[in-house]
Amino acid sequence: MAEGGVHSETVHNETVQNKTMHRKMRILTLNNISSLGLQRFPADRYKTETEASGPDAILVRSHNMHDLEIPDTVKAIGRAGAGTNNIPVAQMSQRGIPVFNTPGANANAVKELVIAAMLIAARNLTGAVRFVETVEGNDEEINRIVEGAKKNFAGVELPNRTLGVIGLGKIGSLVADAAIKLGMNVWGYDPNITVDAAWSLPAQVHKAHTIEELVRRCQFLTVHVPLLDSTRDLIDARRLAMMDPGGVVLNFARDGVVSNDAVLEFLGNGRLKYYVCDFPSAKLAKAERVIALPHLGASTREAEDNCAVMVVDQIRDYLEHGNIRHSVNFPEVLMARESPYRLGIANSNVPNMVSQISAAVAEAGLNIHNMINKSREDIAYTLVDVDSPVPAQVVDAIHEIAGVLTLRYLPLQGE
Repeated sequence: MAEGGVHSETVHNETVQNKTMHRKMRILTLNNISSLGLQRFPADRYKTETEASGPDAILVRSHNMHDLEIPDTVKAIGRAGAGTNNIPVAQMSQRGIPVFNTPGANANAVKELVIAAMLIAARNLTGAVRFVETVEGNDEEINRIVEGAKKNFAGVELPNRTLGVIGLGKIGSLVADAAIKLGMNVWGYDPNITVDAAWSLPAQVHKAHTIEELVRRCQFLTVHVPLLDSTRDLIDARRLAMMDPGGVVLNFARDGVVSNDAVLEFLGNGRLKYYVCDFPSAKLAKAERVIALPHLGASTREAEDNCAVMVVDQIRDYLEHGNIRHSVNFPEVLMARESPYRLGIANSNVPNMVSQISAAVAEAGLNIHNMINKSREDIAYTLVDVDSPVPAQVVDAIHEIAGVLTLRYLPLQGE
C-alpha cells in the first residue's frame, strides 16, 4: 500500500497525556454486559455507562453499530462474542481503532447446542414432541395412540455415523471431540487452521483436503466459519447433492453460510432429512424438517460471563498498556512492561515508518528500552518503551509523521 493510502482526514489525535491517565476512563456499553466482566474495571479508574458522550471505549454484543456515530474519543471497541458483522470494522481500521472479539469464550455453549441439535435430528424429537402435544384422551387412550404412532418417529444412533466439520477453530474442535466421544467418525476441513487449533484437535479427526471430499463422506455436516464473501452460500445445492441421502446439516455459525434456497430444495426432494440452524427467517418459517432455534448459541450464563471477562481484560490491557490480543483488524502485539513510559502507535502499513518513529525518539535524546512492530494487511502497530518521560513535543512530532493514524502516550499511573 502506498504511503498516504489512508486519507489524512481520517487521522485523529488520540494522544493520551498524563492528565488523561489520571481521570476515569469512560466505557460505553451498548448491550447488557455481564457484571462479572464489568467488575474487572477498577472503580477508581473506570466508569461504565449505558449512555456516555466522549467514551474511551465501547463494549457491544449484538447492537448494530453501522449507523452509529462513533466519537473521536473512542480508542477501542470490544465485542463480547466472536462475530463482528455488527461493527464497522473497515471504518475503524481507517481511524486506527482496534476492534476486539472473544474467540473461544462461548465455545462450550455452542458445542453443547450443536450436539443437542444433532441428537434432536437423529431421534426426530421435534416431530415426536409436536405429535404428543396433539394427543388427547385418558391414560389408556393416550398410551394406545402413542404406541401405535411411535414407529413414525424412529431415529438413528450416532455411533459409527460420520460427522463432517467445516472450520476447526475452538468450536469446531470441541464439536469434533464430543462427536468422537459419542462414537462417531469425524472428518474435518480447515485450510486456514492455526497452530494452536491444530494442537487442540483430537488425533482421531480425519483430514479432508476439500469440502467436496468431506461432504461425500458424512451423514451429518456442521459448519463453524465466519460469514465472509468467500463463505457466503458455502453449502449450496452443488455440495448438498454430494451428501448421502437423508443427511442432516447443522448451521450454528452465521446465517448465510448455508444457502436457504438449496436447503429447501433438498428438503423438498427428500435428499436432506433435517436442517437445524440458529437463524430463523421468513424463508425457513414453518418449513417441514427445518428446526430453527432463536439464536441460542452463546445464550448461557457461563458464556456471557466468559465473553465479558475476556473482552474487559483485552480492553484494559490495550487502554493501559497498548497491548493487542484477539483483534479482528490489528496485529497481535504483546510486550512486557519494563519501563513506565510507553508509546502506542497505529499507522498505515507503509515503508519507513519504524525508522521515522525511532528517529523522532532519538532526536529528543530518549533511550529506547524496548520496541516491537507488527503489521496486518493495511495496518501496522508499534509499541515503544523509553527510559524517561516523553515530552509533548516528541509526541506531537511523531503524530505529524505522514501515515500515523493514532498515537497514545501511556505512562504508568503516577508517573
